[in-house]
Amino acid sequence: MCGICGYYSFKKEISSKNILEMNRAIRHRGPDDEGFWTSDGFAGESFSGNDSTPKIKETFPVLDETNSKIALGFRRLSIVDLSEKGHQPMLSDDEKITITFNGEIYNFKKIRKELEDLGYSFKSSSDTEVIIKSYEEWGTEMFVKFDGMFAIALIDLNQQKLILARDRMGLKPLFYFKNNDVLVWASEIKSILKNEFIKPEINWNGVYTNFLFQTTLAPETCFQGIYSLEPASFLTIDLKYFSTLKQFYWNFPAKKNNNITEHEAVAKVDQLLSESVKEQLFADVPVTSMMSGGIDSTLITAKSKPYKNDINAFTISYQFSESEVENASLLADKIDIRHHVKKVSDDEILDQLKENIQHFEEPYSSLEVLMNASEYAKNNGFKVVLSGNGADELFAGYSHSLKLNKWLSMRNFNFVRHFIFTNDSFSKKVKNYFSQDDMLDFFRQSQVGMKPLEAKNVFSENIFNSIQINLKDKQLSESKDYQGLFEYDMKYSLSSHHVFRDDLSAMKYSVEFRYPYLSNDLIEYVSSLPEKLRYNGIQNKPLLRKVAEKYLPQEILQMPKRGFSFPLAHFIKTEPKVRDFILENLSSLKKRNFFNAKVIDEWWNNQKSEYDCVKIWQLVTFEFWYQKYF
Repeated sequence: MCGICGYYSFKKEISSKNILEMNRAIRHRGPDDEGFWTSDGFAGESFSGNDSTPKIKETFPVLDETNSKIALGFRRLSIVDLSEKGHQPMLSDDEKITITFNGEIYNFKKIRKELEDLGYSFKSSSDTEVIIKSYEEWGTEMFVKFDGMFAIALIDLNQQKLILARDRMGLKPLFYFKNNDVLVWASEIKSILKNEFIKPEINWNGVYTNFLFQTTLAPETCFQGIYSLEPASFLTIDLKYFSTLKQFYWNFPAKKNNNITEHEAVAKVDQLLSESVKEQLFADVPVTSMMSGGIDSTLITAKSKPYKNDINAFTISYQFSESEVENASLLADKIDIRHHVKKVSDDEILDQLKENIQHFEEPYSSLEVLMNASEYAKNNGFKVVLSGNGADELFAGYSHSLKLNKWLSMRNFNFVRHFIFTNDSFSKKVKNYFSQDDMLDFFRQSQVGMKPLEAKNVFSENIFNSIQINLKDKQLSESKDYQGLFEYDMKYSLSSHHVFRDDLSAMKYSVEFRYPYLSNDLIEYVSSLPEKLRYNGIQNKPLLRKVAEKYLPQEILQMPKRGFSFPLAHFIKTEPKVRDFILENLSSLKKRNFFNAKVIDEWWNNQKSEYDCVKIWQLVTFEFWYQKYF
């Protein structure tokens, strides 16, 4: 787990100050080591940095000011092969292929054995070297073989290619900027902004989708010209002509296993999840499990015990989370593991509130508990944390999935919205409901962000008129059944939202989150099952619940679904410091003339539900974001 950055200046060599500052901006992602590589496009040279280990400094000179066309930067968080043999940027034996890699390839030992059988030899025990040899053998066809999470930047001087790639689910982020002069990329946008070619500008299309979906939908970001490389894709850049080609190497299986029985499906999911947990427990540093008290994380913890007897777990406790803490403790007692409860006070949440939200690089709609979880893990010596994230998307865990069948039948009456002429709050609600024409609209409605009409009203007229409000280009397959919603949950709710927030939250404190529910085999198998086994419209996660019955107490199985975040509405309504804080920032925001001040005041003075608080918080976090990056 690391941080990567780099650039290719097509027309002229530029100063290495760029890569030094870009790498410094993501120091939090990898405090254990750093490295650099620069090239004129035909030959390259490796360098150490001020934060490199003593042995690396003995091996490579410290990068000072020099000029180059290509530069790679790397920050290391040592997880597997803690020796200097895992140092990056890593070069092939002939020094014509150079790689920086952020993530983990869980099946690298299996691939390594395959390569050894083909005659390859290895100098290290790292998965990075396996990637290099895989590229030498299979080229870009290697990506489909990797089970794990990764963002990769690879330079092939022989083929005069630069390749950027991202894992299937987008668990590791990778952003890039390209114009006629330069290509710049990094694990975090704050690194890209340090390059001399980049001047931050607001992408209002990205802000608009952020307000509607709680996140900016890939490939866009809230920064003009900066894009998120989409999951399961790779970008190839021709170094000679500076042309680019984006290709996707994987998609969900189209064919369904219609002859599978429920008993067979439960047994197979149980087996695949066990294999994934076992594989993801591998690390050369301490591993812990993060339990919220719900089915997803407690099941992962229970399945870890047979493979790692000394596994322990922790739970973050905050206001209104008593039942989650109680259930997590119940499971810990049942399987006899050490369980730590970290109580987070209101003051702790407020203490670093602005700094934590600004770290996200875009507006946000809630208070993030994962920052506190990551800080706790780091303070207790854990670099690797198992997470239950991904189960809700993979197994139909969200409450909106239970509303799908009703919407599919009610959408036949969407014409009634044209006959609603009153403008009271109930009429607006009804009109909004009957404006969900396709699956993207239904998915958007479930994300608890602003509604399209609200966004239209709150933006200033000139800005709103510049926004592309037609989101047809964001549509996926639009299958009119659960499969259609499943794709939106996996590609947008998970890839663009949850794991993006996970990565930034974890890496702020140099911690790696791992996701046993998101192994290649488990995703392939579950997504190929017939709908009747995965989704029934009555109960969330019906298939996973059947698996969990074998491992978890009834109290956990019967606990209602809850989100894993701090109670935002409670803070806004009851905490004077928060209210003052919000009013101060809304006042600042109104002066910028981006938004309608009258509408902002109306929203603030008419907070009737938790949803109304979310709209306010989206505007406040926009102001935080703007202050930080502009």
